[in-house]
Amino acid sequence: MSTKTKKPAKPRTPRTPKMSKSAARAEGAAKTDRLRKAALAEINDRLAGGKQDHEVPSEKEVANNANVDAAAKRKKAKGEKAPKTPKVPKPAKEPKAKRVSALDAAAQVLAASDVPMRAKEMITAMEAKKLWTSPGGKTPEATLYAAIIREIAAKGTTARFKKHERGVFVAGKGA
Repeated sequence: MSTKTKKPAKPRTPRTPKMSKSAARAEGAAKTDRLRKAALAEINDRLAGGKQDHEVPSEKEVANNANVDAAAKRKKAKGEKAPKTPKVPKPAKEPKAKRVSALDAAAQVLAASDVPMRAKEMITAMEAKKLWTSPGGKTPEATLYAAIIREIAAKGTTARFKKHERGVFVAGKGA
């Protein structure tokens, strides 16, 4: 005989059958419909009763409205405000001379030059003629080169620049 005793069996609880998805949807829809009808009935009851709670002013609101009305009457009794005096317009400032861009200055330098130039040569010529100076950038010639290439690509034959050789430009028809 064994010394182990058997554990008593757990009482079984009856299992509820699973509900199908369509049945669950139908039950949820029915519940929603019942709630909607109850809410509509409550709204209709409130509307049939006359004034709503928020339509009846409280004592505090009545007192506040009386104070506002009294203040408005006092203001009218004092008289109208004097008409405003028209403001004197300020004298127009002289427009500042617009700073020439690197691309515009390069077009001027190339138009005045008889020989084709590189971007670096154009930068030194612009600084010598005081048309444009670099605001402190490390490679203004690379920026100028890129801008010239962009203008040639965008405007084509009407551009102010024309490629002479690789990295060398001359004045175009637009200059």
